[in-house]
Amino acid sequence: MNRYPFWKYALIVVALIVGVLYTLPNIFPEVPAVQVSTSKTGVKVDASTLQTIEEALKAANISYRGASVDPTGVKIRFTDPDTQLHAKDLLQQKLGENYIVALNLLSSSPHWLASVGALPMYLGLDLRGGVHFLLQVDMKAALDKAADRYLTDIRSLLREKKVLYAGIAREGQNVGIRFRDAAERDKANVEIVKAFPDLQLNEVNTGTDFKLFAGLKPEAQKRIQDGAVQQNITILRNRVNELGVAEPIVQQQGSDRVVVQLPGVQDTARAKDILGRTATLEVRMVDDDPAALQQALAGRPPLGDDLLIERTGTPVLVKRQVVLTGDRINDAQPGFDSRNNEPAVHINLDGTGARIFKELTRENVGKRMAIVLVEKGKAEAITAPVIREEIGGGRVQISGRMTTREANDIALLMRAGALAAPMEIVEERTVGPSLGKENIDKGFDSVLYGFVALSIFICVYYLLMGLISTISLAVNLLLLIAILSMLQATLTLPGIAAVALTLGMAIDANVLINERIREELRWGDTPHAAIQAGYERAWNTILDSNVTTLIAGLARLIFGSGPVRGFAVVHCLGIMTSMFSAVFVSRGMVAIIYGGRKRLEKISIGQVWKPST
Repeated sequence: MNRYPFWKYALIVVALIVGVLYTLPNIFPEVPAVQVSTSKTGVKVDASTLQTIEEALKAANISYRGASVDPTGVKIRFTDPDTQLHAKDLLQQKLGENYIVALNLLSSSPHWLASVGALPMYLGLDLRGGVHFLLQVDMKAALDKAADRYLTDIRSLLREKKVLYAGIAREGQNVGIRFRDAAERDKANVEIVKAFPDLQLNEVNTGTDFKLFAGLKPEAQKRIQDGAVQQNITILRNRVNELGVAEPIVQQQGSDRVVVQLPGVQDTARAKDILGRTATLEVRMVDDDPAALQQALAGRPPLGDDLLIERTGTPVLVKRQVVLTGDRINDAQPGFDSRNNEPAVHINLDGTGARIFKELTRENVGKRMAIVLVEKGKAEAITAPVIREEIGGGRVQISGRMTTREANDIALLMRAGALAAPMEIVEERTVGPSLGKENIDKGFDSVLYGFVALSIFICVYYLLMGLISTISLAVNLLLLIAILSMLQATLTLPGIAAVALTLGMAIDANVLINERIREELRWGDTPHAAIQAGYERAWNTILDSNVTTLIAGLARLIFGSGPVRGFAVVHCLGIMTSMFSAVFVSRGMVAIIYGGRKRLEKISIGQVWKPST
């Protein structure tokens, strides 16, 4: 008899419960919503913000379906778009410019589903609508900027070491230095190699001139180019946050391009303005006069001072005079303070910046200086440390009451302010929401019609065994959607195509099993023996075919990008769920129907042709 162990039935039941639970959120439609977030590091969005929002909506008699707080901010659901627009304008006016109030669409699934982590899949740009940008990073400009910095640094170094030279200028992406005798050139060679290990030096003699050319080593060029791309990605992600997009995609494509996809955004002009902005970094001195600070807090800041808010939320009064800008920062990396092992940020300044910073710290020991980030004409104090001693050499450390994550964030902001290679939009596409809805409808219909056509054919051809195959096919689709929802995958048109392909491939396993059972019956096996042999002997063929297909899918996943990778993710998951449902689930149903019968005369599997004797 074809009995199944209890633990296998339990596993199937658990899989079905999990599949239904995590597929359910995708059934509920999206409703208009307003998302409140912030891009300011010193401003928090928490339960108090939610309370303020709810009080403002009640005071204005604006009804809403629900509000919640999550790591991305506060989200309020509404019944219709008109109420959504009215609430957005009200909340933006109430909360002020420190908060980002943006329109959004959220799932209307019950809260108890969200409480167990059952969330709907994200919809990609082609399904939800929005804007797509492909930006090209000007790598030559990044290397030219690095060459300009090294030109200034080498000039300062030679003067400091009292090396005599006849002239220095940038020639292409190299720095050319002329000397009148070889001894000075050799001396310069030693000092430059010692100070700048990333430079590669070449000596050239032209008549009475002895020349030394300094250029970046290939590995240093690649590091600068990669750093420029990563810094620009950091800048773009910060800008995208201001658009209030729920699932933005900002990722590198190739060696020098960045893809930005903003689902749900239709205002292309505003998106361009946000993405095209840059931030600058400034070093200013702090006005530590308590009376001046109290005067500024009362709304009357002294002449020549600005009242800013430090990242910790503490007000700080800084002088308007800028003593050093972020253009003088070569690099900024997170690390630890060697004295007390606290998180810190290590900064490397160029030659001019090192000289300015040395003079600044020498003349202001015991005073505070502020690191200020200026964006859209607004200044924000990142930190305001106390100057303990004169700092020379161009290497600066910022520390004091910061976490490792904060140190990393500050380093990123400083690098972004110091180096943002020019970017050009080389491709721009806008997908309207109506087109996105049409894509969803067509994709859903293609999967539905394919499933119905397969089910009718299988049921007609294999009768009851065909119905079992159809049910296992439905379980396969259920588990695939559930896994994609659990992974919070972004569903796109290629993903829907992979779902349809998975259905077509999944039925192959059932066809192999049913035909194998028919073959065993054809050669005279009993129904129980035919079922047993059919599943066992078809398994090797099913495994081989799915593994080879999975290898091809993994190759697309590893080497592909964009739509190809999205297709590969769904395809690979579909292969694994199809093996589970076609063999494991269908075998369990066959065991329930036929396994308890001691004398089984026939199986409902369609016409079985037997050879004539």
